[in-house]
Amino acid sequence: MPLTFVIADDATIPLHLLTPEDLDAWCAAQDASVGDWIARHGFTAAAGEALLCPASGGPVAVAGWGSPAQRVRGRFHLARAAQALPAGSYALQSGAVVDALAPEQLSAEALGWLLGGYGFDRYRAQTVPQARLVAPEGVDAARLEAIAAGEALTRDLINTPAADMGPEALEAAARALATEFGAAIEATVGGDLLERNFPMIHAVGRAAAQAPRLLDLRWGTAGPKLTLVGKGVCFDTGGLNLKSGASMGLMKKDMGGAAAVLGLARMIMALDLPLQLRVLVPAVENSVSANSFRPQDILTSRKGLTVEINNTDAEGRLVLADALALADEERPDLLISMATLTGAARVAVGPDLSPYFTGDEMLAAALESGAVAAADPVWRMPFHDPYEAMIEPGIADLDNAPKGGFAGAITAALFLRRFVTDSPSYTHFDIYGWNPTAAPGRTKGGTGMATRALLEALPQVLSL
Repeated sequence: MPLTFVIADDATIPLHLLTPEDLDAWCAAQDASVGDWIARHGFTAAAGEALLCPASGGPVAVAGWGSPAQRVRGRFHLARAAQALPAGSYALQSGAVVDALAPEQLSAEALGWLLGGYGFDRYRAQTVPQARLVAPEGVDAARLEAIAAGEALTRDLINTPAADMGPEALEAAARALATEFGAAIEATVGGDLLERNFPMIHAVGRAAAQAPRLLDLRWGTAGPKLTLVGKGVCFDTGGLNLKSGASMGLMKKDMGGAAAVLGLARMIMALDLPLQLRVLVPAVENSVSANSFRPQDILTSRKGLTVEINNTDAEGRLVLADALALADEERPDLLISMATLTGAARVAVGPDLSPYFTGDEMLAAALESGAVAAADPVWRMPFHDPYEAMIEPGIADLDNAPKGGFAGAITAALFLRRFVTDSPSYTHFDIYGWNPTAAPGRTKGGTGMATRALLEALPQVLSL
């Protein structure tokens, strides 16, 4: 189903958003048949409840807004109601609840409704809610549709298995995006990575059947410079430090950082933000072969820093490091990396929150505000300088997998920060990129994380 709003017509059904406290008074103002129907069907206006009611003047729909205690335990409550409504066109009606919603709340709920219509149907037809929404008065419908399209791109890329989403296919997806919005793109592939000084991207990906590559997309000619770097490990076996079967099972999502930055890039370009955008994606598979890179190897990065390999399964930071070094040479106003980088981040905050690291206090404040407005929660983690010693092995400048198991997300972020020396503002997101269970507006499977919060924050951070 298209993730777009519909135009109101004569068949559009009015939709009333109610709390348990409002329910009796609202019913009293309707036809007696409506109140009777609601009572007989046990509708209590709990969060996410929905019911279509026959009435003399045509059907009306009601959706529950619930109590504050119910609402705080979830998001996109209107999307949950949409799941319970039959096919049709619905328009939110003015009332106590709708009129009291802040504009950002109303926009978030409308976006949740759109996102609830997503289904990944490449391999099998999917059943998705057929209830369509008229854009509520006061929301920027075009903006929400652009955000939904960017989120759908991210979900599609992550959900596609590695057999159909290897480095070549990821490059094709990036090229299609560039063509759609008139962006320039180039790819550095295979042996050319060594010639152009991307040795760690080459080392991680050289054992795979599909050659490793660095994708470089550019869009916009004026305004502040924003560079997004996304980890594109299309599948991660762990390399010679082979993962167990259970740990390998979801590794098609290890390119979730690349999927997220491409989805965010789509939002930015569709909204025509006045900035210069650059997207860098190191696209590789971490495979096992005779020429796999090995534990105890020492690699020399684009930055000139040497890295001792103490676990080939800590490969994401290696490919990101070369890409970050390239990005840093241009000194963008804001440099952001996104990656499904460490299990430590998932263990710390779970699959709903997007952990991030930054030394930029203005960006952190803007992110926290944007996360609330976009219903896209984030959680700040520290660049804890005393842990720098943990990533210094002695034999080389850096250790890609410090022993001991302490502070895995922090040490990974500190590792990446070593490759950003000249850019004025750097932020790293260590995301999960996957919904383990379906939720309103958030299907099970691949998901964008922190992209909507970033989109909200950009105007303040970059003075757009």
